[in-house]
Amino acid sequence: MKTRITELLGIEYPVIQGGMAWVAEYHLAAAVSEAGGLGLIGAASAPPEIVREQIREAKKLTDKPVGVNIMLLNPNAEEVAKAVVEEGVKVVTTGAGNPGKFMEMWKNAGVKVIPVVASVAMAKLMERAGADAVIAEGMESGGHIGEATTMTLVPQVADAVNVPVVAAGGIADGRGFAASIMLGAEAVQMGTVFVTAKESIVHSNYKQKIIGAKDIDSEVTGRSHGHPIRSIRNKMTREYLKLEQQGVPFEELEQLTLGSLRKAVMDGDITNGSIMAGQIAGLIKEEKSCKDIIHDIIVQAETLLNKQW
Repeated sequence: MKTRITELLGIEYPVIQGGMAWVAEYHLAAAVSEAGGLGLIGAASAPPEIVREQIREAKKLTDKPVGVNIMLLNPNAEEVAKAVVEEGVKVVTTGAGNPGKFMEMWKNAGVKVIPVVASVAMAKLMERAGADAVIAEGMESGGHIGEATTMTLVPQVADAVNVPVVAAGGIADGRGFAASIMLGAEAVQMGTVFVTAKESIVHSNYKQKIIGAKDIDSEVTGRSHGHPIRSIRNKMTREYLKLEQQGVPFEELEQLTLGSLRKAVMDGDITNGSIMAGQIAGLIKEEKSCKDIIHDIIVQAETLLNKQW
């Protein structure tokens, strides 16, 4: 299955693993890349020396391309941006800001830059800034979300820009992949399904919470202060929403969630931790290897896309 994305990134399948904080570390990234997709190391708020270590460890596990996701709000973003160049990373995805000030440095180093966008306006801005592709992420995704759905956002972005579009948000199987291609995307980015991968270091409590999730278990906190986050419902989200409805200031709410993602991912605290996951969690029924995840998705998608109606 060849698209402009597979050619651009030098990968076998047009599948990108999301750069999720605490989740997207080198074991998972290397496994996804080794399986023919593009694995991403999530830099999140990590200092540059940690990111360097992650890149070097990933390279020990695979000689295939591995990218880095950089959150531009990270105080260390500039140092991390330089570190990926120095470590020879050839693909960067970005979120939470405009990567324009790093674009010249990355381009000179041959780095492919793929920003995550939540609107047509942002997609156009990123294309003008020199992005090689864009990831159109719908609000079905886990973690920080926008307002547009994947179904509505992807075709509008595909119509608005000339660079390849990657669909993200609410994709976990070949049906979602095939639908994304029909909407104008040339690849998909998936997060939640890779959280449950066998190679993922995520605590088994977190994985089982996703595997056991129903369609109605997704909840969004933080809408009132403009920082909506999608997670699986638990004690923490219920408490957060209660306080949010009472008009509690953002600073106080922030204290409630401080370190909560790490609690869930590393410690397995699914009561007070933040179990970030997309609305697609209800489709995920078992823990599979990255190779099997990608293989099953591609086989199902190819069957659907080749179907004669």
